Amino acid sequence: SFFPCFDTPSVKFTYSATVTVPEGFTAVMSATSWEKQKDNTFVFKMSQPIPSYLIALAVGDIVSADVGPRSRVWAEPCLIEAAKKEYDGVIEEFLTVGEKLFGPYVWGRYDILFMPPSFPFGGMENPCLTFVTPCLLAGDRSLVDVIIHEISHSWFGNLVTNATWGEFWLNEGFTMYAQRRISTEVYGSAYTCLEAATGRALLRQHMDNTGEDHPLNKLRVVIEPVFSVFLGVNPDDTYNETPYEKGYCFVSYLAHLVGDQNKFDAFLQAYVNQFKFQSITADDTLGFFLEYFPELKEKGVESIPGFEFDRWLNTPGWPPYLPDLSPGEQLMKPADELAELWAADSLNMEAIEAVDIMAWRTYQLVYFLDQVLQKSPLPEGNVERLSNMYPKISKALNAELRLRWCQIVLKNNLEAEYSKVKDFLHSQGKQKYTLPLYRAMWGGSEAARALAMETFSATAPQLHVNVQNYVKKILGLE
Repeated sequence: SFFPCFDTPSVKFTYSATVTVPEGFTAVMSATSWEKQKDNTFVFKMSQPIPSYLIALAVGDIVSADVGPRSRVWAEPCLIEAAKKEYDGVIEEFLTVGEKLFGPYVWGRYDILFMPPSFPFGGMENPCLTFVTPCLLAGDRSLVDVIIHEISHSWFGNLVTNATWGEFWLNEGFTMYAQRRISTEVYGSAYTCLEAATGRALLRQHMDNTGEDHPLNKLRVVIEPVFSVFLGVNPDDTYNETPYEKGYCFVSYLAHLVGDQNKFDAFLQAYVNQFKFQSITADDTLGFFLEYFPELKEKGVESIPGFEFDRWLNTPGWPPYLPDLSPGEQLMKPADELAELWAADSLNMEAIEAVDIMAWRTYQLVYFLDQVLQKSPLPEGNVERLSNMYPKISKALNAELRLRWCQIVLKNNLEAEYSKVKDFLHSQGKQKYTLPLYRAMWGGSEAARALAMETFSATAPQLHVNVQNYVKKILGLE
């Protein structure tokens, strides 16, 4: 409906656009150059070939601020100060590390546009202009690393692209791997392993929800034409944890086969260089891998029993290989122990008070809350005490913490804090935050179900249509 084109990731093209908008509005696009002309007309040019899904246009009352030599943030005037404060200086650091690892950043600028709260995703990696959720404005830079994922797409996805949506893992699995490589360089391996453990927990949750042998839990998904949707897979449903986290495990497995991080980094650079500006299949990727490492090809690594490349691609289920996340233990262990203390029948307040969570970074708190959630419902009264003891958690403005806290409130049926669930769902419409909370409410008490119905009827108009439909499915309103 936007403009006629070959709407497939297998076709790449350059484009130009002339956009006239009403007075007082600004237009921005995923383009390498743009200029404003008279009559509020904007002219855009994308000089590198890209697939249709990366063409993006936004129009609104938006302003910008520079946050680095090749980066600026765009937002509505009321958010611009917060956006500048959160991202000043950080993007350039991530870009520089990305270039060191994966080769030149070819897109010129890297700008970010903060979308309205109803934007259903964390980010969308439109070249030159990533769209992100305003949930990232935590006020303490604790969620800036979400942008590392979108920056990593500059090489994996935008430059080397999956030729079909059935192999979405090529975009996302490599991007997750690249994100965690950059994160390791910037934050160290302990923190990155902790973040990866959170990702693994989400994959576990997703596979438990759908069933491990669900056809969605293969890396190579068969997407049937719409008329036979009952046989195949709805393309919208392919957007789940599997291409990201199982894809990450497969790329990690390839690195494990190589056995030397520097050699694998060099391979990734060669891979990007070999296939830049092209759309490729997994066969292209794996063929290039085996050519690049002839000694592995000779060993027949593509058919090691239990780890066959074919099994990775075409068999649903849990990844046959899991990367070692033990460097994260030093951050996980204290969080595990603290969660144990809070799950006890009688609370050992002396031991609990001896742990200073004020020094913990976001993903350590997230990991702690994930453990508490797994142990929930906790013994009577424990969650109230936990809430009072850690206002840093129970009153957090950070969306990742708010999500987990709301899940804990629901799992423990803490009606006194239902208002926090309601407020969070009124404040944003991100799919990854919205759906788990509706699932938790619908699987909970009568009061929780009533809260779900009431909240949905109030917020439905501000949700993205896909998110609306998923919630309707959960609430049986179809």
